[in-house]
Amino acid sequence: MKEKLKLGVLVSGRGSNLQAIIDGTLQGKIDAVVKVVISDTATAYALERARRHGLDTAFVDPKQYPSRQAFDMAVVQTLKKYDVDLVCLAGFMRLLTPAFVNEYRNRILNIHPALLPSFPGLHAQRKALNHGVKFSGCTVHFVDEGTDTGPIIIQAVVPVFDDDTEDTLSERILRYEHQIYPKAIQLFAEGRLEVRGRKVFCQRSEKENGEKEGWGLMNP
Repeated sequence: MKEKLKLGVLVSGRGSNLQAIIDGTLQGKIDAVVKVVISDTATAYALERARRHGLDTAFVDPKQYPSRQAFDMAVVQTLKKYDVDLVCLAGFMRLLTPAFVNEYRNRILNIHPALLPSFPGLHAQRKALNHGVKFSGCTVHFVDEGTDTGPIIIQAVVPVFDDDTEDTLSERILRYEHQIYPKAIQLFAEGRLEVRGRKVFCQRSEKENGEKEGWGLMNP
């Protein structure tokens, strides 16, 4: 039997995407196991979620390190201790240094609440509303040295309504975050993703290779 993909999840906050990943592994939707959950915030609720499932957790305090790179290397050492295959950022509120990215090139995933390359960085939902877009969504991408600039794996689209607030739009997007992040991890676990420059190519099944034309969305 093929060994399951070993995940290390990095968190800073409540960890709803971590929960979606954990649920996916328990329900058999993801051929992976969460080996360790690491946070830069001691009080992150995500750590409590992990402990409730009996998962190993680690708090790495950025204040204990003289530089971002020193902190990142401490996180990398923890990941290596658990022999992690794939690093998943799930609300991890720190930019990774090139040293970290190079350790796990094309093996770090991030989820972002916008249709990249639009609205990278913080407050993406607010930026989308302020810009007046009719659609927004979420993106899972490989992490590179930039801010939300890595090759895109999967995206989901949601409508933006005239009476939306930042909270209502965030909620609508979050429902799809919880769907596409586990799917992206499973595609990686199945070896179906290939990065070529800026593009990620996904090997599709016959069913997935069905009708490619004649569908779209309009709003309003």
